[in-house]
Amino acid sequence: MDRFTFDFIWHTHDGLIDWAKAGRTTDMGHASYAIDASDLRRPKQCPFTTEEEVWAFDAVAEYGLPDFDAQVRAYESILQAARATFPHQLTTGGYYKTIVSGAIDAFGWDMLLLAAADSARMETVFDSFFRRTLFHMQAWAQTSAEVVIQHDDFVWTRGPFMRPEIYRSVIIPRYAELWKPIHAAGKKVLFCSDGNFMQFAADIVAAGADGLIFEPCNDFGFMVENFGQTTCLVGSFVDCRDLAAERWEKVQADIDKTLAELERCKGALVAVGNHMPPDIPGPMVDRYFDYLLPRLQR
Repeated sequence: MDRFTFDFIWHTHDGLIDWAKAGRTTDMGHASYAIDASDLRRPKQCPFTTEEEVWAFDAVAEYGLPDFDAQVRAYESILQAARATFPHQLTTGGYYKTIVSGAIDAFGWDMLLLAAADSARMETVFDSFFRRTLFHMQAWAQTSAEVVIQHDDFVWTRGPFMRPEIYRSVIIPRYAELWKPIHAAGKKVLFCSDGNFMQFAADIVAAGADGLIFEPCNDFGFMVENFGQTTCLVGSFVDCRDLAAERWEKVQADIDKTLAELERCKGALVAVGNHMPPDIPGPMVDRYFDYLLPRLQR
């Protein structure tokens, strides 16, 4: 971690209750990421067969909630262990299966999209995921975490998959409520999502996000222009696919563009979009760090 200037450890934890053991979830499978493909998993059948079953769903009733004090102690124990292992890094608190990601995990994409066509009936379902998330954000607020990540994959690579007004009237106002206990405890919130959420970035910041973690399908220059002086930006122009495909000239140009844009940032964390998978050739990894690290020294 120290050798490569990894100062920030992205970390979330969804609590003491395992959803898959407590209630219904949809296993959508998992493409191979490990170098030996040992994590490849074929999808299982969705337990929901109609939109009515989705509209009747309540995440709190389905999965339950752990004892609050026990959850706080568990979160604090995780933080203390991480600090002992990585004393020079910032390990975050955080929650992964927030409102939309929670619904994806429970219903799968097909049933979620079908049910979300009726936004009025779906709002009560989203609200149940919000209420369950709020419990865990309140627990993180009671810990010594300095920064808390709110992860919610609420858009696709091309942008929203629901009508924009649903995001602005149903989803994002609930984010603002999730972040009130975090801010009241003197902590920072970093919002993280896959996909392109540039059209909602201003709404997210207005709702209280202190930082944005994003993939390169969100233009880094746009983020710097609009939020570089007010909001911590976690990203860059560099795309992990260019590293994997050994397009060094593109990677080098994107590093240079990122460093130029950082001149306009009050604060930022340089990150490769969607992380660096294990199939990047070793020489490309070396080349990336050999080029980047000396330029970050100042």
